[in-house]
Amino acid sequence: MILIVAGVSGSGKTTVGSMLAGRLGWRFADADTFHPAANIAKMRAGVPLTDEDRWPWLRAIGAWMDQRIAAGESAVVTCSALRRAYRDALLDGRPRAQLVFLAVDREVVAHRLAARHGHFFPAQLLDSQFAALEPIGPGERAVSIVPADDPSQTVADIIAVFRLGAGGDHEAEA
Repeated sequence: MILIVAGVSGSGKTTVGSMLAGRLGWRFADADTFHPAANIAKMRAGVPLTDEDRWPWLRAIGAWMDQRIAAGESAVVTCSALRRAYRDALLDGRPRAQLVFLAVDREVVAHRLAARHGHFFPAQLLDSQFAALEPIGPGERAVSIVPADDPSQTVADIIAVFRLGAGGDHEAEA
């Protein structure tokens, strides 16, 4: 199984995703590492990414997922996956992939981004994330959850929702 942990910047994707992968003994990848240098420079300068900027990044994440699937590995990868088209691109043709969207309140995210230092994504881009956001809709192979205050509880909630166990056996309740 490949589990995509999605959400706006500052939603806790990296924290939750890395904890989840560690708890399950799965490989972990942070979507930020798939961005080309031009995307990072653009965001660092406070310029929102466009669809044109995002498609090569999404294809790189998809290629990484395909490598894990071909190797028979379970893994966790993070990705904002703000629009349904992005989620569809990551999930379509990959029946072993599932997505959990961390639905965090805008005010919580604003507070987190204001306190975050050393990351290329500035708090001033938060509005662009919520402007691009399309909530999880009917028919999507995705589950939306509101994260707990404690990331370890959020990890436990994801494990319960997807019925994740040793060896990657699962059955989603989506």
